[in-house]
Amino acid sequence: MAEYRLTSAAGVPGGVRFITIGEIMLRLTPPDYGKIRVANSFEASYGGSEANIALALANLGIDSTFFSVVPNNSLGKSAVRMLRANDVHCAPVIFSTREETPTHRLGTYYLETGYGIRPSKVTYDRRHSAITEYDFSKVDLDALLEGFHWLHLSGVTPALSPSCGRFLLDCLKKAREKGLTVSFDGNFRSKLWTWEEARDYCTRCLPYVDVLLGIEPYHLWRDEGDHRKGDWKDGVPLQPSYKQQDEIFRRFVERYPNLRCIARHVRFAHSGSENSLMAYMWYQGQTYESKYFTFHILDRVGGGDAFAAGLIYAMIQGDSPLDMVNFAVAASAIKHTIHGDGNITDDVESIRSLMHMNYDIKR
Repeated sequence: MAEYRLTSAAGVPGGVRFITIGEIMLRLTPPDYGKIRVANSFEASYGGSEANIALALANLGIDSTFFSVVPNNSLGKSAVRMLRANDVHCAPVIFSTREETPTHRLGTYYLETGYGIRPSKVTYDRRHSAITEYDFSKVDLDALLEGFHWLHLSGVTPALSPSCGRFLLDCLKKAREKGLTVSFDGNFRSKLWTWEEARDYCTRCLPYVDVLLGIEPYHLWRDEGDHRKGDWKDGVPLQPSYKQQDEIFRRFVERYPNLRCIARHVRFAHSGSENSLMAYMWYQGQTYESKYFTFHILDRVGGGDAFAAGLIYAMIQGDSPLDMVNFAVAASAIKHTIHGDGNITDDVESIRSLMHMNYDIKR
């Protein structure tokens, strides 16, 4: 990773040009924590992991671009208009014709918002969406990535179709060739592919990644004799101690020395309405542990994306390592108080004020 790209832009949010690639979807939510099976109205908004990160960074002042394929109809145009209204550059977005993407549809998902002891529930309707049907051989990757400093990808998009998976791997290789800083969030979605499929694909991405987020879907221990047992899932505990997480980070770096930063947030769900968050981050040879943040939830969707965007922002600004991880968790905590997928917070000082507050939270 070219370190000057993380430090030369300190204090100058426009100094780094950021691009991310993925699917944006229509989100339909019954109002007032309602259940889908009895709903007679839905609140409409737009979101998707990579789009959420582009939106959050743009609101924080980063020069942020989003690439996707959407149908050339009212829904596709409305989704892109929402991003543009949040200062996200969408010039590379492809508005596909019916000939290019026969089903000509925007992916959709339905959200039942949890409350109290009832958890949230997501139902996807995104099969055969425009991005899954488009022929990516038409895309000039040199032109797409030209002039950018940072590329972010996630494990959601390759789960959509084999063509999306091949395209993202090509993007990773081209970004490495062009010297971009690359961040990657595994973002496992059990409703899109199996654990084994996600693990094997995401592991193929690791040699091209500088900043690794959400470490769960990676097969670090490939040999049975080197595989952790007990409550560790593929070697990764869901709520690790500092010692456990430090060991995991160091094993990752030993096997993939190209990694410059690894971070994961850890959630403690007290109920569907109240959670706590903290995070671990490995950076410059040391593991850092964030503060714990406890909060009531208005909308949980996009919390992980807000964490990723917060970390990327803090890295670009040249914050100290501990401030990086605390800023990321504080950004995620604030997102949980905002309706919709994206963190529209544009007041950096409100996040910094939260991250400096004193917390006395018991796990």
